[in-house]
Amino acid sequence: MKKDFISILDISRTELDGIIAEAEKLKRQKKAGVPHALLAGKTLAMIFEKASTRTHISFEVGMNELGGHALFLNARDMQIWRGEEIRDTARAASRYVSAIMIRAYKHSTIEEFAKYATIPVINGLSDLEHPCQLLADIMTMKEHFGSIHDLKVAWVGDGNNVCNSLILSTVLTGYDVTVATPEGYEPEDAFVKKARSLGGNVKLVRKPEDAVKDADVIVTDTWISMGDDEEKDVRLKVFKQYTVDAALLRHASPGARVLHCLPAHRGQEIADEVMEGGQSLVWDEAENRLHAQKALLVRLLKK
Repeated sequence: MKKDFISILDISRTELDGIIAEAEKLKRQKKAGVPHALLAGKTLAMIFEKASTRTHISFEVGMNELGGHALFLNARDMQIWRGEEIRDTARAASRYVSAIMIRAYKHSTIEEFAKYATIPVINGLSDLEHPCQLLADIMTMKEHFGSIHDLKVAWVGDGNNVCNSLILSTVLTGYDVTVATPEGYEPEDAFVKKARSLGGNVKLVRKPEDAVKDADVIVTDTWISMGDDEEKDVRLKVFKQYTVDAALLRHASPGARVLHCLPAHRGQEIADEVMEGGQSLVWDEAENRLHAQKALLVRLLKK
C-alpha cells in the first residue's frame, strides 16, 4: 500500500523519529563526502503552482544526491492548467515517475492527486499545511536542544499553514505550542481541536509577550502569504505589534532560539537584529529542509 505525506499526521511518532534519525545520518554523510545513492533509478515529479526557492532547490538537490532524478513541472506549462482533470494527470503521471511532490494553492488539489495517484504524493505546501517544513523545524530543534519533548514553543504572527502544521506536530513531539495572533487571524480551529483531541498541548493568546514567556523556541513567518497580497496594507497595520525583535526575546528563556521558514521580510515579522543574531537558527533550519526531505523520500520510496 502506498504512503502519502500530505499532513504531518500522516506519519506516526515512531516514523517521525525514524525520519529524523535518517536525516541526521544523511547530513553526516553529506558533510563527510560519503555517497548515498539510495534512490538510484527513482524519479520525483515536482509540480509547482506557487513560486518556490527552498522547496524547489532542496527536493531537486536531494533527489540528485540520493542517486535519483527530479523533474520540475510548472503547472502553467501542463495540460492541467488548461483544464485537464486532476485525476487524469495523477493517473498518467503515476505510470511515469516514482513519486509526486506538489506545491499548490489549495489543499484539496493535493488530496485529489493522492486519491487517484498510485504512487506516493508529498505536500510541498498548500493553503492549509506545510508538513515538510515541520520536518526541518523538528530536526533543527532536536539538533540544538537534544530532546524536544519538553520544549515550550511559541508562534508569533499569522495563523497560517505553517502554524497549522506546527499545532498538529504537538501530537508527535510532545512539545507545547502557544500561538499569538491578532483577532481574526487565528489558526484553523479544526487543527487546534484535532491536536487537542489527540493529546497535543496547544494554547491560543493575543499578546506576543504572553506567547514567548519562558519559551525555548520562537517561530514566526511572513504576515502576507502568497495569495494575501491584496490585504497587504491592512495586514501591516494589524500585525505591527507582532514583530519578533530583541525586546520580545527578553520575555523568552535566556537560551531561546528563533526559527523562520523563509522568505523573511526583515523589519516586519522579524527584526534584522534577530535574523542575524546569535539566537537565530534560521540558516540551520533552511539547510535541514534538504536533509529531512531526503530522509522522507527514502522512507517513501526505498523498498
